[in-house]
Formats: sequence, C-alpha cells, structure tokens
Amino acid sequence: MEFEVTILGSNSAIPAHGRNQTSQLVSVGNSFLLIDCGEGTQIQLRKFKLKFGRIDFILISHLHGDHFYGLMGLISSFHLVKRERLLTIFGPSGLDEIITTQLKYTNTKLSFPLRFVPTQAEGKNLILEEPMFRVFTFPLQHRIPCTGFLIEEKPGLRNMVKEKLVKTKMPVEAIVSLREGKDVVDPDGKVLYRVEEYTYPPKQSKKYGYCSDTVFDPTLVNFINGVDLLYHEATFGDDETERAGTTFHSTSRQAGIIAMKANVGKLLLGHYSSRYKDLTPILDQAKEVFENTYLSEEGVTYSI
Repeated sequence: MEFEVTILGSNSAIPAHGRNQTSQLVSVGNSFLLIDCGEGTQIQLRKFKLKFGRIDFILISHLHGDHFYGLMGLISSFHLVKRERLLTIFGPSGLDEIITTQLKYTNTKLSFPLRFVPTQAEGKNLILEEPMFRVFTFPLQHRIPCTGFLIEEKPGLRNMVKEKLVKTKMPVEAIVSLREGKDVVDPDGKVLYRVEEYTYPPKQSKKYGYCSDTVFDPTLVNFINGVDLLYHEATFGDDETERAGTTFHSTSRQAGIIAMKANVGKLLLGHYSSRYKDLTPILDQAKEVFENTYLSEEGVTYSI
C-alpha cells in the first residue's frame, strides 16, 4: 500500500521566495487527506496535477491564517465542480462557525454534504479510523490551541506458516481469525490454534507524524516516538533562537533534537520564515543533530 506525503506549501506566515503557505496532501492507499490549507492550496493542487477531487478528509491544525485561509476557496471549488461526496473537516472549535458564516453571507448551498469534527488540544485522541489507517491528534504548544497529527497504517493480515497449514485440517473460519491476529478458541475457552504458532509476525506498520506550529517541546517525543517520517516546523535558524521561543516556534536545530530523541526514521523541515531566502543554513543546523534530515520542497512527494 502506498503511503506518501506531497508538499504543497512550505513557508510560514506569508508566501515568499517562491514558497507558499503550509499545506500537504497525504495519500494512504486510495484515501487522500489534506493537512492544513494555507492560501493558494488549490492552485498548488492543480499546478502539481494532483487529484484534489479525491480528498475526503481535511485536517486543520490551528486557526492561524497561514494554515486555513485557503480552505473556503477549496470548498467553493468543490461546490462549483458539483461534488457530491461527503467532505469531513477536522479542526479546532470555531472553524465550523467561520465556514458557516461565509456560506451564509455568500448565499451558498453546497452541492455536497459537509461534516465538521472538532479537535481537542489535550492528550492523544483518535479522530478517524478507516479500514487501512488511523489518525490521532496530539497537543502542540503554540500561542493558540494547536494539534499535531499522527497517521498510522493498521497492521496487515498475517501470513500463515504453510508447513503448519498443510499438516493441520483447519476450517476456513480459523484461518481468517489467525490471519487477523486472533487465537482460535473452542466454546469452553480452550485455545485450539495460537497466532504465534501458525502465523508469521505482520509487517511493521508505517507512521507519519506532523508537527505544525510549536515551541521546542521535548514532551512531543511521547506522541511521535519511532515514526518513519516526521514533519516538524523549523521557522527559524540558530540566529533567531530567542525569537523562536517568544513566538512559540522552533529552530531547525530544535527540530533535529526532537527527531533524535524520538528515534524517527527521517525528518522533514518546513514552515520557513520569509527572512530566509537561502535555506541551506536551516538544513545544516538540523543535520548537525540529526543527519537524516531534509528540507520539505513544494511539489515533491515523500514515501513513508
């Protein structure tokens, strides 16, 4: 199953140096999720020839404009092309009022059903469960309520140990149960077939962690530990460490520290300040701490 992230916007507050505001398209198998929706997101979707009509879920991390000002334009475009499928938006309380108000005063009755699910900026919460994946929120420390997102594959079916299967006359129902990771028991609760004996361990599930706007916060490790790919904001370089703290943002070096402590597979930096035209120092400072670090680049797709 393909599990990929395409960067649509990598800059912070304003578009600059050919970089747009925050947005990413995540594909998990046949499902498409949009994470954040900065201004110009729908233009980026068209520019990179992505099938934005297949987006069924939109995740908004917080209510700073560079993370959601593109949302109403995208919703409007869905309406104009006569979308009929349900669109589900996850985001902070208040976003539903913003959407409803704009629809009201533009006298727009959408061609498709729109569902809003409020997120909580406390603890780890399961917000979406699909057959192939789950999505969790976790708290980020920013100036207003803000959540990160953890997208993880569900474990696949286990493969049977063929030698055991050949020697055992096992009903189909038992095989299905074992492949799903469940022991087979009789009506009295006696175990007839154990998962560990008749199947191989399942393939390791892949995970993607998304940390948009946050001050340097080592407690994030508890939520993103061991993810295959981590996106972490890197608004500033070492030259603005103090400013990063006062504005509740992070430096690229601090992002590297989080990646190292969380033992992640790969780190993607983003949310760059417009003061940096050349991002080489941003990358180098993070790599000094965590070597497997990359700059997120718009239009580039990263496999997980």
